Amino acid sequence: MIGAFAGTLVKLAPVLLVFGAGSVFGARKLLGADAGKAFSDFAFLFAIPAYLFPQLYRADLGALFAPAAVGGYAVTTLAIFGLIALGARWAGMPASGIALRCMCAVHTNAAYFALPVLDFLFGDASAIFPVVLFQVCVLTVLVLAVLEHGRAGTAEGRGVLRAVGSALATPVVVACTVGVLANLGGLTVPAPVLEALEFAGAAASPVALFALGLHVGTHGMRWRPAARDEYFLIAMKCVGFPLLMWASLHYIFGLTGNTLAMFVVIAAMPAAQNAFIYAQRYDGDVDLVAAAVVKSTVLTAALLPVWMLILT
Repeated sequence: MIGAFAGTLVKLAPVLLVFGAGSVFGARKLLGADAGKAFSDFAFLFAIPAYLFPQLYRADLGALFAPAAVGGYAVTTLAIFGLIALGARWAGMPASGIALRCMCAVHTNAAYFALPVLDFLFGDASAIFPVVLFQVCVLTVLVLAVLEHGRAGTAEGRGVLRAVGSALATPVVVACTVGVLANLGGLTVPAPVLEALEFAGAAASPVALFALGLHVGTHGMRWRPAARDEYFLIAMKCVGFPLLMWASLHYIFGLTGNTLAMFVVIAAMPAAQNAFIYAQRYDGDVDLVAAAVVKSTVLTAALLPVWMLILT
């Protein structure tokens, strides 16, 4: 057991070291105030799309969109989303609080954390594409619909459509969509173009991890919870959600091996930074959401060796 755990730590060492280096740089203010945004923008706008396009262009789309894996992930996520919403409603929380809590519990940080982790552990992060599409087209729509409905003085639906349209137009989603369409259409992409994208995409994982660590180190953490259920949400995101995902995908949808491990690891990733953006925009529980994003990121990094020991 000790040997297996040590082997898992060695395998995860690049992920933890790069994330940790970013945290140290952020905590000690070794880079300028705008450095974190520059690293994040480079990863999100260029390196991650450059990584994903060749992956999806060459991918076996039948395996990538396997109904048992993608459908099982979506059904399980929506079921947990609904249960948390019912519990929050029973506790008398306002609509915005319910929507943001649901998002913190099941909406995964796919681009900045899941992609580099899957890339390092499995050598392939293409599984995040169907998850990203599901989160953008389904979870985001649900959350924004509730937030828009609860905001006075707005035309219902317009804000939702704008936000979803913006999400679908992000470089990550566009690169994934174009890669899939090129794959389906049998288009020939010149080898130098693919090589250039792969060269740039090689920076996606370390830069995204460093940027995330830089964000955590710069903003720090406070231990006093902003709300009574803050630590419940963090525990649900980092432990409860992936455990329930594992049980559902394995025992109900029959997944095994690397496919099961990849989707459980995706579920175990921290709360997405989008939740913080939406909390600010809609005057929601900003302190709670910010704490959930930062603390779930730190806890996820700490639990990665445990998840890999369980799943491999």
